[in-house]
Amino acid sequence: MMMVLVLVLATLPFYCYAGSGCVILESVLDKTIDPSVSVEDYTTYLQKYILTDAAKVALEELKQCFLSQSNETLANVKVLEYAVFDSLYCAAY
Repeated sequence: MMMVLVLVLATLPFYCYAGSGCVILESVLDKTIDPSVSVEDYTTYLQKYILTDAAKVALEELKQCFLSQSNETLANVKVLEYAVFDSLYCAAY
């Protein structure tokens, strides 16, 4: 039993640093970057967070911007995302 406790305590810091710590944020970022998600699917997914027509238009433009990027650029955005999550500025969170 003591060994299980030691393993859990040893792996917990690695689990916490594996991403942003917010599943919703990571899901939204993944859908934003994913070229297989259409603008309509994207806005439907985010519907409960869209409060105004201006916000909907802004999100449609954001998604369209990512759809017009190459796969290499989208892969680099994913690398950047994890670099930010692992940065010193996010370490406190």
